[in-house]
Amino acid sequence: EVRLVESGGGLVQPAGALRLSCAASGFNLSASAMSWVRQAPGKGRDRVSVINRAGSTWLSESVKGRFIISRDNAKNTLYLQMNSLKPEDTAVYYCVLIETSHRGQGTQVTVSS
Repeated sequence: EVRLVESGGGLVQPAGALRLSCAASGFNLSASAMSWVRQAPGKGRDRVSVINRAGSTWLSESVKGRFIISRDNAKNTLYLQMNSLKPEDTAVYYCVLIETSHRGQGTQVTVSS
């Protein structure tokens, strides 16, 4: 059974940093394309980052230069390092197994002074 559990969200001041984790089970993370998506209040889901099976990454223009997606194959865990956070980054963040669209319960990120 595919299971994804996000963690690491919280309240942070503008310009601060957070690292989100997504613990995966039921499949091999290193052999899968994964993404982080976010949903701000009253808005649709927005894909912010992707890592493919080969380890190549993509970032949306809104987070490029500030966010880094990575994975630890030994821990079967996906990460999103978020630096220089802005209030507009406030959202629930989900990790997604692209092939099946499975996602976790999400973790709330709030950027506010």
